[in-house]
Amino acid sequence: MWLIAGLGNPGKKYILTRHNIGFMAVDSYIRNIGDPPEKKEHKALTYHFTIEGQKVIMAKPQTYMNDSGESIQPLMNFYKITPDKLIVIHDEVDFPFLTNKLQKDRSPGGQNGVKSIHQRVGTSDYYRIRLGVGRPNGKMDVASHVLSPFNKEELEELPETLSRTADVIETLICEGFNKAATEFNVKA
Repeated sequence: MWLIAGLGNPGKKYILTRHNIGFMAVDSYIRNIGDPPEKKEHKALTYHFTIEGQKVIMAKPQTYMNDSGESIQPLMNFYKITPDKLIVIHDEVDFPFLTNKLQKDRSPGGQNGVKSIHQRVGTSDYYRIRLGVGRPNGKMDVASHVLSPFNKEELEELPETLSRTADVIETLICEGFNKAATEFNVKA
C-alpha cells in the first residue's frame, strides 16, 4: 500500500496559495480519477483507490503545514505503510515555477512540513515530489511569498504541472523511481 501526501494548509484563505500546491495536486488527481469518497482520519482528509492494482491512500493533512508529521506518521502506523511507500508532494521555493523534481532520501532543507514528517517518521528515506513555486521578487520574504496566491498567469499554467505530477506518481508506482526520475526531472 502507498501513501501519497499532498502538503498544504487547511482553510479557505490558503486554497490558491503557493504553499498549497501539494493540496492542489491531490485535488487535481482525485478529480481526474472520478472523485473517490473522502474520509476523515488521523487528522487528514483521505481518498482510497488503486493504481494498476496497487492500493493507494491519498491524503491532505489537516494540521497546518509545519505539523504535517502529526497526520502522516499515524496514517503510516495505522495502515502499516513503510517509508519506501510514502510520497510527499510539496512546494519548493528553490525551483522555478513549473519545475517538478522527484527525489528520495534527501534532507528536509527549509521545508517545515517535510521537517515535521522527517522528525515523526524518523527518516528521510521516502519519495518527495518538489513542485517549483519560485522565489519572491523584490523585498518580499519567503514566508509571505509561499502564503500569497498564484497570479492569474500562473493559475492558467498550473494545470500543466499538476497533470505532470499525476504522471510522476503513476510512473513511480508502476515503473519505479529510476524511470520516473529520468522521465520527469526536467524543467518545464
